Amino acid sequence: MRFIGTKLKGAYIIELETKEDERGFFARSFCHEEFKKNGLNHNIVQCNLSYNKKKGTLRGMHYQLAPYEEVKLVSCTSGAIYDVIIDLRQNSSTYCQVERYMM
Repeated sequence: MRFIGTKLKGAYIIELETKEDERGFFARSFCHEEFKKNGLNHNIVQCNLSYNKKKGTLRGMHYQLAPYEEVKLVSCTSGAIYDVIIDLRQNSSTYCQVERYMM
């Protein structure tokens, strides 16, 4: 896994490092130690999966306040996703900055 920092403090693009052979590939999508090494909460509390029947479906915003904030790991296994991150932490050096990703 490669953790690529974004302009938002604490937000990363995580690229999978694939091991390929004639069957296809294998890649780790989560690693306790690598999340810990990058300063992210590495204690998984929930793992959720959603499926959208229609193209352009909007899923909810996730606004979190201490002490209930969680690390979010977003991926797309089929199709595409448009993901937007807004830093609303008033004490953050990247407060009110936005990152947009098309995956």
